[in-house]
Amino acid sequence: MTLIRFASSTSDLKQILLLQSDNAKSALSASARENEGFVTVLHSLDQLQEMQRQSPQILAVDGDTLAGYALVMPRELKNSIPVLIPMFNLLDTLTYKGAPVKDLRYYVMGQICVAKAYRRKGVFRQLYAAHKKHLSGTYDYCITEISSRNLRSMRAHEKVGFTLLHRFSDATDEWNIVLWDWTDSV
Repeated sequence: MTLIRFASSTSDLKQILLLQSDNAKSALSASARENEGFVTVLHSLDQLQEMQRQSPQILAVDGDTLAGYALVMPRELKNSIPVLIPMFNLLDTLTYKGAPVKDLRYYVMGQICVAKAYRRKGVFRQLYAAHKKHLSGTYDYCITEISSRNLRSMRAHEKVGFTLLHRFSDATDEWNIVLWDWTDSV
């Protein structure tokens, strides 16, 4: 049984980095990427520590084992991970329900990952439910970016309630910016 809690130590952050490394797009076969999904961004410990200072990171744990994580990336950190700067800049040009996204109360899901042994057991949904529970008083929307090739992640996000905000291509991939609107259910 998994427990959802906030990261509270450097050890927690290092476990995130290990799980992230195990599920990096570059570490997986094409078949594994297609069937199990993958993460694209690899954070440094310093980056995770800065994210942790801004907002507690949410973990799913089973005893001493990290079952999954879901990272909070406030807009204030938009320049801290260079590969994400274009996404934040693009968000500033988009609208949602007629309002400029840059004026909305949102944060970016910095990354979500569930360990292979814990997939298909509700951990993904638990992590997102914790985000909504703990962050809906501060934010109205959760936004993230998903590779179009990561069909497993796209389906999982749709099941939680994310909808497509914008699709674009860059030199590396085709991307889907998806948004979870909490204003109708808070």
